[in-house]
Amino acid sequence: MKLGIINSAFGQAGVDTATGLQHIARIGFDCVDIFTEAMTINAQETQLVLETCRINNLPIISLPVVAAGLIDFNEPVRAFHVQRCKAFIDLAAEWGAKNILLVLGEYIWQREVIPPADQWQWAIETCRLLGNYADQKKIDIALELEPFRLSLLNSVTAMARFVDECAHPRVRANIDVSHLVLADTSPLDVAKLKGKAIHVHISDCDGKVHGDLPPGRGIIKFEPYLQAIKELDIDGTVSIELEYSPDPSHIVEWVEEAYRETARLMELSGLRG
Repeated sequence: MKLGIINSAFGQAGVDTATGLQHIARIGFDCVDIFTEAMTINAQETQLVLETCRINNLPIISLPVVAAGLIDFNEPVRAFHVQRCKAFIDLAAEWGAKNILLVLGEYIWQREVIPPADQWQWAIETCRLLGNYADQKKIDIALELEPFRLSLLNSVTAMARFVDECAHPRVRANIDVSHLVLADTSPLDVAKLKGKAIHVHISDCDGKVHGDLPPGRGIIKFEPYLQAIKELDIDGTVSIELEYSPDPSHIVEWVEEAYRETARLMELSGLRG
């Protein structure tokens, strides 16, 4: 697998797009995931990303998008978010990426007003629509497993069920190691995603709340999870997800640390290649 990073690590620290991408290439990453907004990105920024990545030999792999409106109980809201996700698929195709990383969101009102089965079914329907469109563009959809109590896809079991019920070859799973730990998921459970997962996120946490720290800064024992991921035989990318550095003025060192430790872990697991 390749080693990448989501470029939002630099963007959230106030580093401009081109400089952040140049740092990512210099540090040694194989590829990059681009965090942006497909509905508002202008032609100049689109070309800047494309050219900067081309010059620095930094393939674009994934575009994360949070689209909680895909499971909204209002049909016009769902329709808007389908169109928004299609814009991400278009942008991914323009940049030569492999997938969009889709976050579906949470059940509303503590699952007490709208039947949870309805929101689940709306997600199936909208993801099938997006899968059909993505297939035309040769782009995959990687669904994020979120560890929060009311998240639609908050366990390996829920993810496997959703991918099976959606039954679309373009709609697959993303594995986030930190999220697995926060959801009390054993490395043994990762096998349930055999043939279903196409992308991986990696970060550390304190074992209690969402952290997105460099590996080694928290409590996660990564080796068993990386071994389990290796056994899935995914032809994809492990992307570091770093959010909100505690000291933005030292974001370069923060990312370099994350790179070194993740590269070491992947080397020990025989996962990078």
